[in-house]
Amino acid sequence: MADLTSVLLSGIICGLLLHISKYEANVNKSSRKPNFIIILADDIGWADLDANLPETKNNNTPQLNLMAEQGLRFTDFHSPASTCSPSRAAILTGRYGLRNGVTHNFAVGSVAGLPLSEVTLPQLLQRSGYYTAMIGKWHLGHNGPYRPNRRGFDYYLGVPYSNDMGCTDVPGYNLPRCLPCDSLRRSRHDGCYSKVALPLIENTTIVQQPLNLWRLTEQYKSAATRIIQNARAQGQPYFLYIALAHMHVPLAPPVGASATNDNKVYAASLQEMDDLVGAIKRISDETDRDNTLIWFTGDNGPWEQKCQYAGSVGPFVGKWQTSRGGGSAKRTTWEGGHRVPTIAYWPGRISANNTSSALLSGMDIFPTLLSLANVTPPADRRYDGIDASNILLKGEKNGHEVLFHPNSGAAGTFGYLQTVRMGRYKAFYLTGAAEACGGATGRPQIHNPPLIFDLQCDKAEETPLEVSTPEYQEVVKQVIRRREVLFWDIATDESVSTANYNTDKSAAPCCDPQQAICRCDTQCPLISPQS
Repeated sequence: MADLTSVLLSGIICGLLLHISKYEANVNKSSRKPNFIIILADDIGWADLDANLPETKNNNTPQLNLMAEQGLRFTDFHSPASTCSPSRAAILTGRYGLRNGVTHNFAVGSVAGLPLSEVTLPQLLQRSGYYTAMIGKWHLGHNGPYRPNRRGFDYYLGVPYSNDMGCTDVPGYNLPRCLPCDSLRRSRHDGCYSKVALPLIENTTIVQQPLNLWRLTEQYKSAATRIIQNARAQGQPYFLYIALAHMHVPLAPPVGASATNDNKVYAASLQEMDDLVGAIKRISDETDRDNTLIWFTGDNGPWEQKCQYAGSVGPFVGKWQTSRGGGSAKRTTWEGGHRVPTIAYWPGRISANNTSSALLSGMDIFPTLLSLANVTPPADRRYDGIDASNILLKGEKNGHEVLFHPNSGAAGTFGYLQTVRMGRYKAFYLTGAAEACGGATGRPQIHNPPLIFDLQCDKAEETPLEVSTPEYQEVVKQVIRRREVLFWDIATDESVSTANYNTDKSAAPCCDPQQAICRCDTQCPLISPQS
């Protein structure tokens, strides 16, 4: 009898210990802060993602297609601006350029960057115990306190700006063709800047100048692998921001790979980027699959004036504009300029193989990640992004009621919010002045009353509503009211920042000023103004 009692007690104790162990494991799992990987693709078209247009039967993005099958694909997601620096600033601050001060791109010789009064997403996560790292294109200031390591990132590897803003020995494909560094015709011409070689920077050190564009993908992959594995080994949550410029100036496949004619160069670069995304996803899945959110999106639409070296906008062609001359993609507020392919992947938290038509913006990444990390943003400023965590995790449908698209280098004043999206409708107060393939630019036109399109019936933005119709009159009243509310809100916002866009030749990152194009063969500290 005693032996039976002992056995029963032993069984009960083992059961209790097992139950407690499982309970503690669940508590630990639920109390762990999630990891975040944000992947930002440069100059990518909405239709570059095969999953957005499956009827085309392309096979350029099999890894992203798989991510979409296993996660949530957004069909109405927008970059915060239609050019590089403003879009990136808005993503990292959750604020329109009129608030954060970044309304157009910074230059090679820029002395400053994203205003220091702005608080960034990595800074807030870093303060909350996250390991923060960035790989790729920064373009928010490369001098002194404006560098990534001074804006919240523990580690940085990448290029300080776009990959056509410095010469390389073997340039990517471009229109017009960019010259190698050693060319005697070193000058700035039609978008190619070659007075200073393009540097690869690790933290505050130039590790190569000029860098080798053709090795960047492998270098980025190695860095991402190391970051993810080290953070996991340390038991520390991480925020990894990867900004890929494969489509900005595309590269052809390596020698011996598929054909490299002009029509396949862009596709080859897209495929290489897709392979890299797939590799990063596999590394994440192998280390902490159920506790990592991967969010893929774009900084703006394709660079239309690059012709065969630009991506595809799909049905969002901006016909009203293209029929009058000029571009309707990057730098514009037509859908092709800011509607970007977007996928969120988080096994066990985000339902697989779903789509969302919620109206969202890259600005929403800021409040959403802070919410998921249980971090409260500073209360001394106003934000324009919304917390989309319930859209990601619970399938809620409601996004922005209204979203504004800033002038991004075509017509009008930089950053001014002259295009308004409200539900199915979109109103333009200003159009024109962006260059199309072939060089044509439509003349700038002010529209008062605004052009209003019904995107539900007219994705191509071809035929605006008739001004005299009751539908137009009702919509325009709401648009006017919403604009007035936002403009007043920004005008009375004491947290508005102003960016310094001054330039100086000495501000360019230069490893060895004594050498032509700053060429150097050894690593050197990044020396520049405000170091």
